[in-house]
Amino acid sequence: MAGLTKDTPLPTAITLHQKSRVLEIAFADGRSFQLPYEYLRVYSPSAEVRGHGPGQETLQANKREVGIERVEPVGSYALKPVFSDGHDSGLYSWDYLYELGTNQEAWWADYLAKLDAAGLSRDPLPQSGAPAAGGCGSGSCGCKS
Repeated sequence: MAGLTKDTPLPTAITLHQKSRVLEIAFADGRSFQLPYEYLRVYSPSAEVRGHGPGQETLQANKREVGIERVEPVGSYALKPVFSDGHDSGLYSWDYLYELGTNQEAWWADYLAKLDAAGLSRDPLPQSGAPAAGGCGSGSCGCKS
């Protein structure tokens, strides 16, 4: 996890917008960022997502509708969001949140490209018992529904 450096601007305001699923964070240097919950979730700094070294990352899919149930402060240097999918092991330091905001456009494009290359989707998986459109149960796969 990235640590808190002496040059990291400190946050002056943090707001969760539940309806739009965006964490808004303003920093003392005047910059502010609107970080979608999905973006925060797929770029979680946790070992579960990032692994324990280069090349061990786990591509996160099906997170389009993820929510944040609550945010817990960690000392005076980080936040720990508790996501609606149960993920709660990422500690988002101020410098990592600043980095997420600064690199949001490029990192999001990179994520979408990786998702596409892997043939995965941002959309949530269908609930059990509810077949996906064109999937088994629709008759399109040759099964008898």
